[in-house]
Amino acid sequence: MGAMDKVAVIEDDRPTSDQLAGWIKAARPELEIHQWYDRDSAEAALARERYALVVLDIELGRERHAGVAIINTINKLHQGTPVLVVSAMPAAIYRSIMKALDAWDYLQKTTFDEPEFVETFLDILRSARAQRGAEPAPDDDELSLDPLWQRSPTWRGQRINLPLTAQRILAVLVQHKGQTVSYEDLFEVVKSGRNRDNVRKHVSAIRDAFRDLDPAFDAIENVPMRGFRWSR
Repeated sequence: MGAMDKVAVIEDDRPTSDQLAGWIKAARPELEIHQWYDRDSAEAALARERYALVVLDIELGRERHAGVAIINTINKLHQGTPVLVVSAMPAAIYRSIMKALDAWDYLQKTTFDEPEFVETFLDILRSARAQRGAEPAPDDDELSLDPLWQRSPTWRGQRINLPLTAQRILAVLVQHKGQTVSYEDLFEVVKSGRNRDNVRKHVSAIRDAFRDLDPAFDAIENVPMRGFRWSR
């Protein structure tokens, strides 16, 4: 069994670890799942193994930010290994922090169910296994998108902190530059909450992320009753 068939679940709460491992096993029975419960054993395993994907809690035992150290270890030993952070810490605060460390996505405990976890997990796994020679996603002189979702998009050379769902919505808008993308088309890339209000929230978050870097950003237009358009 090769590295691409192994997944690590790093979570100090054993019932939670077993639940996540069980969800993964039910979705992909062929995967070998390694469960680690503290920073030392996890880092020792990472020194021995390269994993297809790492599911990681931030707080391990008494170490409040052990997960940050583990992500740094992954980036040092196995750069490009996808990390899905699953933590009780507020997503509104920690999602952007984890994205800045190159984690691929963030799920807040108690706010997701098995289908959302499995869909997020499988989506990351598929993206990570994509051919490295994949053609770049369409971009312009100012915006750069990574087709493997391995790196955050950049706007005028600066990193934009966006979760995967928002990145997918952005990619669809850019791929159809100048055209209206309907709500129904955007539902296809939203993991859960496939309704107009949820799509609008994602688009609002995308705009806010761009405006953190560029207060004059106005490239995403509302098309009343229909959807959105990337206008640059």
